[in-house]
Amino acid sequence: GSSGSEDEERPGTTAEAEAAEAAAAAQRREERLRRFRELHLKRNEARKLNHQEVVEEDKRLKLPANWEAKKARLEWELKVEEKKKECAARGEDYERVKLLEISAEDAERWERKKKRKNPDLGFSDYAAAQLRQYQRLTRQIKPDLEQYEKLKEQYGEALYPTSNSLLHGTHVPTKEGVDRMVADLEKQIEKREKYSRRRPYNDDADIDYINERNAKFNKKAERFYGKYTAEIKQNLERGTAV
Repeated sequence: GSSGSEDEERPGTTAEAEAAEAAAAAQRREERLRRFRELHLKRNEARKLNHQEVVEEDKRLKLPANWEAKKARLEWELKVEEKKKECAARGEDYERVKLLEISAEDAERWERKKKRKNPDLGFSDYAAAQLRQYQRLTRQIKPDLEQYEKLKEQYGEALYPTSNSLLHGTHVPTKEGVDRMVADLEKQIEKREKYSRRRPYNDDADIDYINERNAKFNKKAERFYGKYTAEIKQNLERGTAV
């Protein structure tokens, strides 16, 4: 009787085990599918991020070498302009407010750096002179955001020219820009007049020096004492000096 009851229980137990195994297999399959979908989404996201990074790197490579420094300087200049406007709105002097925010160590360091810096190193070659002129002119440029917004509304996409854009004769300078250019040219003319051209060497002049330094000394002595020693010099040259 007991063996018969065991035989009756075995088919039910086997069916339950098979059902449990099938449910476990389905659960494992669903888990694998879920992980596969997650990996697929991660792969698509990584592909998208890689494409964006490639595009950004291509943009960075096409920018000038000193673009980061220029960008940082422009951002700093914009902050300075905003600070000046805030001080003007409050009726405060921007220079005084700026000095209050500078520590004594920074002020001393900037003063030492200013003393070491020589703004005019003299003429070495035309390339260096052109570079100094370019740097001086670019330092004078101040961003005018209001004028920029007006130009952007006026020209639209034409404000950002490409290689196919034709802009010749379309730009009209402002009166302030023309006045600034005229003032700069007048400063250049005034500064140019202060320089003296090096005189060429005169082969017919008397040689009364042993080197260039001695020649400069003799010229200074002649300028101050020449009228008093002219007769002595003539006597020495004639050989009639006593």
